Amino acid sequence: MSSLLFGVIGALVASNQPMALSNVVMQTTGIVVSASATNDPVEAEYQKLMDDDDAAEAEVDGWIRENMEFQANGAGIPPKEMSLRIQKRFEPVRKAYEDFIRRHPKHVKARVAYASFLSDIHDEDGEMEQLEIAKELDPKDPAIWNNMANYYGHNGPITNAFIFYTKAIELDPKEPVYYHNFGTTVYLFRKDAREFYHIDEQQVFDKALLLYSNAMRNDPTNFPLATDVAQTYYGIKPLRTNDALLSWTNALKLAHDEIEREGVYIHFAR
Repeated sequence: MSSLLFGVIGALVASNQPMALSNVVMQTTGIVVSASATNDPVEAEYQKLMDDDDAAEAEVDGWIRENMEFQANGAGIPPKEMSLRIQKRFEPVRKAYEDFIRRHPKHVKARVAYASFLSDIHDEDGEMEQLEIAKELDPKDPAIWNNMANYYGHNGPITNAFIFYTKAIELDPKEPVYYHNFGTTVYLFRKDAREFYHIDEQQVFDKALLLYSNAMRNDPTNFPLATDVAQTYYGIKPLRTNDALLSWTNALKLAHDEIEREGVYIHFAR
């Protein structure tokens, strides 16, 4: 799901909605779903399931954006009503996943995709159940270890997140998402990182920045990633001024390159 959709659904079900909206953290999965044609009827059905999931996500994403615009103008529907509407839209997708997995219980990709779906609708117990089964079926799939690390990053114990991200990277050392997620978790949970790795706070910052650097090395044109890295320097004390300037310079360069690629022109008011 998109970061907007993930975040707003979480805020809708949270007791403190403004705080939830302001503290959205979305860790991506690193799952790549092929859209290639196949003559295998099971894989064709699986692809149809992915397409239906994407279609539901896109529709709900549109509802959320539209309602946010209405709310900005004093209108829109209440959060509880929107939450119920979203749940109703996703229910047939959930049933389709359950039916597919019942008939194809060893389909690892379907279980991983279903786990991500359950995570997005905040059924974290169901998410972990699917990931545990997927890991038993294919312990060498790095996306499974990454997603389980994401779970532990949200629910604890945090040290399990450190261990599982490390395993994901061992299995696929070229996937930038794993380094990005790992770096973010180390940075956010500095006390846990200090105790687990037996290092001081400055060394924790160094570890998080090294992980971000590895993510950038594997995905050097990723503007959102570069921005995340640059923003990290706001929380580092004492401020590493030169490194922060270099990081923001790189992020701005990537933004400029993206604007040129998309043919977008910005007109500044005089």
